[in-house]
Amino acid sequence: MPLESENSVFVADEAAMVAFGRALAQFAEGGEVIFLNGDLGMGKTTLSRGVLRGFGHQGSVKSPTYTLVEPYELGDRTVFHFDLYRLGDPEELEYLGIRDYFTDDSICLIEWPERGEGVLPVADLLLNISVEQLGRRINWQPQTVKGRQLADKLKTD
Repeated sequence: MPLESENSVFVADEAAMVAFGRALAQFAEGGEVIFLNGDLGMGKTTLSRGVLRGFGHQGSVKSPTYTLVEPYELGDRTVFHFDLYRLGDPEELEYLGIRDYFTDDSICLIEWPERGEGVLPVADLLLNISVEQLGRRINWQPQTVKGRQLADKLKTD
């Protein structure tokens, strides 16, 4: 996967986005909280599909827009895929029992994290997806020690 800068990669198409997600899964050790930022249609769910494929999930992956969260039990890991696009108020997450999802064994992928501001924990890694030419640019910023470790591994992939 070609890297053009320290914390950035260009993905040309859907297959490359899935491949980046698989790489992210390869390096995740559990307990990671990853925020997926980007406008509608940027590939956040596609990237999530790649992470889930990296953990062995074979079924379909749809954005949990109406359910807010979709759990995936994958061996000794649970991946929680959140889509907060339709969240009316961050306090709704408290009724969902949001804190119970963030464990040492789980990986939480959160689309539209700004909708849960003030309730969500600090992200270990922020992924920002934007349009570049006919593909996408993924930039990442670590926010914690765990996020820095993950970012360092992504740089060497």
